[in-house]
Amino acid sequence: MLYLLALFIGIVAGLRAMTAPAAISWAAWLGLLDLSGSWISFLASPWAVGILSVLALAELVTDQLPSTPSRKVPQQFGGRIVTGAVCGAALGIASGFWIAGLVLGVAGAVLGTLGGAAARQRLAAGFGRDLPAGLVEDAVAILAALAIVWSL
Repeated sequence: MLYLLALFIGIVAGLRAMTAPAAISWAAWLGLLDLSGSWISFLASPWAVGILSVLALAELVTDQLPSTPSRKVPQQFGGRIVTGAVCGAALGIASGFWIAGLVLGVAGAVLGTLGGAAARQRLAAGFGRDLPAGLVEDAVAILAALAIVWSL
């Protein structure tokens, strides 16, 4: 089950780069995910929860701006891969398979980035504009992150 969750949190990172780490940080802080003694135990701190939550909220706003670059440019794509990797590894740490979790998080981030861009493009064409498509994508990322956290 944790293999699937690592892949899914990577997909969330591909949709919204900061939503995935914010969700993982909340899960660790709430005691749903044990990261103690690991190289990413800092995610369980109140500081990490606060900072990552603010960044996730800011991303939800900035993603809707027309000046925001494509998620497929190297900097955006790379950031999504990194957050997917870290979040996948965090899920794997609890079961002792952090490397597999990291790899699955990366794979999910690639799927989420490319699949999310394609889905948003189709939705925007259907709506006749991008904003409703972006809001649907926001909702999918947030709901998926919540489902992943609560299934731990």
